[in-house]
Formats: sequence, C-alpha cells, structure tokens
Amino acid sequence: MARSEISWFSALCDDDYRQLGVRESDLMSTWHHCSAIVREAERQGFDSILLPSGYELGLDTTAMAAALATHTETIRLLMAVRVGENWPPQLARQIATVQHLSEGRLDINIISSDLAGEHRSGAERYGRTLDVMNILDELGSGRATSHHGDFYDVEVAPPRIATGPRPAFYFGGLSEEARDVAARMADVYLMWPDTEDVVAATIDDMRTRAASYGRALRFGYRVHVIVRPTQDEADAAARYLMAAVDDEQGAKIREKSLDAQSVGVTRQSELRSSADDDGYVEANLWTGIGRARSGCGAAIVGSPAQVIDKIHRYEALGIEAFIFSGYPHIDECRLFGQLVLPHLEHGPLHN
Repeated sequence: MARSEISWFSALCDDDYRQLGVRESDLMSTWHHCSAIVREAERQGFDSILLPSGYELGLDTTAMAAALATHTETIRLLMAVRVGENWPPQLARQIATVQHLSEGRLDINIISSDLAGEHRSGAERYGRTLDVMNILDELGSGRATSHHGDFYDVEVAPPRIATGPRPAFYFGGLSEEARDVAARMADVYLMWPDTEDVVAATIDDMRTRAASYGRALRFGYRVHVIVRPTQDEADAAARYLMAAVDDEQGAKIREKSLDAQSVGVTRQSELRSSADDDGYVEANLWTGIGRARSGCGAAIVGSPAQVIDKIHRYEALGIEAFIFSGYPHIDECRLFGQLVLPHLEHGPLHN
C-alpha cells in the first residue's frame, strides 16, 4: 500500500464556515481559532498543516507560522508565500528563522499570485517567481547568491541562520509558464481537484517536463473532503454547507481572491460546469463547493470506505501528498482523523 503525506488546512484567510457565505464571529481567523485547528490536526496525527496566504483577508502567514512553530511538536508547517511581497534575501532570513523555530518542520508553498494592487501578465508573474525560487534555493541552502535577472539584481551572502538544507518547495499552476517553473524548481507539484483522467495526464506531462531539466517531481493534491458514516449523510452535509449561498453571492466570494482569473481557477469553473445535476463530476468528486470558493473548488464526498478508496485511486496515479480541508475545519479535521486517517499508510515526505 502506498505511503502518502496527509495534511490538513488552517483557515488563516477568514475561510471557515458552518454554511458557506454565512459569517460567524467564532470562525473568523484569529490566533485562538486557527491555532486550535492546528493543534487538533496534530492530535489526530496529520503529517502537516497548510498555512494559506491572502492579503485582504485573515492573518499574516509568516507571523503565524513563527508562532505555531513554538506551539507544536510533531506536525510540519507548510507555509504559503506570495512571492514578491518581500525582498528575497529578507524572505530567506524569515524562512530560515521559522525553520529554526520549528526545528526543521517547515515546507514552503510558493504562490505566484498578483500582489495586492498590481496586475501583471502571467509571463511576468512566473518570471518573478522563478527568480525568487532560485534565490531562495541558494540562500536557504547556505550558499551565496549572485543573481542578475529581470526582476532582481542580487549579490549577497546567506543569512547566518540559513545553513541548509532549504525547506521543500510545493508549487502548482496549470499555465505553460507555471508548468515550466514547476519543472525547473518545484519539489512537489500541487494540483487542485480534477477528474482522474486529467490528473493522470497532468502527472505524465509534468514528469516529462521535469525530466527535460534532469529533475524528478513528486505530486500533491489539494482537495476538500466531507466524510460521514454513510454516503447519504455526506450528501446531506454537502447540501447543508451550500444551502445559504445563491449564485450572486457565490460569485462575489470567488472574485475576492487575487487569483480569481488564473488558468487554474478557470479550470475549476469548467469542472463545475461539466458536473451532473447533483454537482458530481465523477464518483465521489463533488464540485458544488466551488460555487462559493475561488481556487480549490471540489470535495471528496462519501462514506469512510468511499473516501479511502478515492484516496487510493489517486495514489495509484502517482499522488504522494494530500492537503485536505473541510467545513468547519476543526470539526471535519476530527471526523477525517477518526474515520479515515487510521486506515491510511502515511508519513511526511520530508524530514
């Protein structure tokens, strides 16, 4: 049986609900709420926790990662970084500091989003991302960098605390520019939900691209989950989650994201359009959740046996890392931890 990294999600970006679109004060992003999700994921035995990044919404990811590093013991921290928000040598120093505070339990989710207030072409954004990843690779590994690119002109020694090895880079994107950056610099290529045949084709494509650079990739899958003792109960939970959202409100929620027009977000919309009347695009992959979310827009929905089988199917395609989430995050974390996690062979990809 495959051994995969199983991660949960801490809702740093004001993304927690009992019903999507209905704001409740106790689910807003605060230290108390988000750290409670992380502690629950650690108690349940998850290998890692994604700490997402936004600008307008929620809490600063790097500051939260630093705090959580000192309040956890075993769970890894997958810290999302929107490249360009910090001068790369300073970002390298921040990452090395969090790596130190967590005693090495740190990985980095590189995000190539537009920054708040700017609008760049895909070529510009991904060119900048490649520059930053190269600089972080060198400085985070304890090597001086001499980088003269289109976006940064940097010659600097590494921060003293950055002695390597650097944290692993998790990175995703469907555009040609994104795929090229991933093939060149990512350690784990992350995918959002899609049909099994598309997942398989994407893995084949990315393996070929990485091999052309003399590299090999590992593959991750970011998806929501709704697991209940029976399929009927899971379907009922999915309907309740979306009961308060109309189309207009859902569109407003999706458009708040900085990456609302990306190729990946467009693909999630296409997936939703091709689903059946109940929102399923294939067995146990439900797209209804994407009506009120930009980005990751589908959920694995079913009984424990159905969810486990779906995970094994992805593993057979080549997925080695899963990042799950569900609403409310602490409740779904507990359900997944009790009903599914004990039946999976899992462990961190990186130590």
